[in-house]
Amino acid sequence: MRIRVRGWRWRRSPLRRRSDVVEAWTVLVVAVLLLVGAPLAGVAAASWAHDEATSLSAEQRAERHRVRAEVVGGKGEPLPTAEAGGQHAFRATVRWTEPGEGTRTATARVPAGTRQGEVADVWFDSRGRNVPPPVHGTAVWQHTVTIGACAAGGAVLVVLLGHFAVRRVALRRRLAEWDRAWARTEPQWTHRRA
Repeated sequence: MRIRVRGWRWRRSPLRRRSDVVEAWTVLVVAVLLLVGAPLAGVAAASWAHDEATSLSAEQRAERHRVRAEVVGGKGEPLPTAEAGGQHAFRATVRWTEPGEGTRTATARVPAGTRQGEVADVWFDSRGRNVPPPVHGTAVWQHTVTIGACAAGGAVLVVLLGHFAVRRVALRRRLAEWDRAWARTEPQWTHRRA
């Protein structure tokens, strides 16, 4: 029959070893780090990621402008890595009119399903190159939550691995202490001379 005594590592006892005390303090530190430290690490990383993503989004909005353009050329193959709004984007020839500059034509990304003669939103940077649309608020928050969750999960993993390492070392020391104590006590019990 096995009886568990709570808090035995904290009480004075001739059976309690120094490794037991270290392990008890380690459990307390691990609990605090898991309940307080990991969430704080996640919040700090999420705050940093949100600030970075927001500034990137503002920078992209400042340097990019949207143009409503008519698709005049046929679509080519889908772009292998570009996605616009969850759909594949295609390259097509588009035409639009800019005030003071007249009609312009360029090859640009258009959403899937856009046919010749239809109007699509196309984004250009300050140099006139076709670029994807700027990062929107939903993507900023998705990035923020992902970075925060990964940071909190990473902190939990580090704490648990550290706790595992400390427990292994404490177990080895505890067994060594018990071996030394048994080496002193065993001759008295068995009446053997060491």
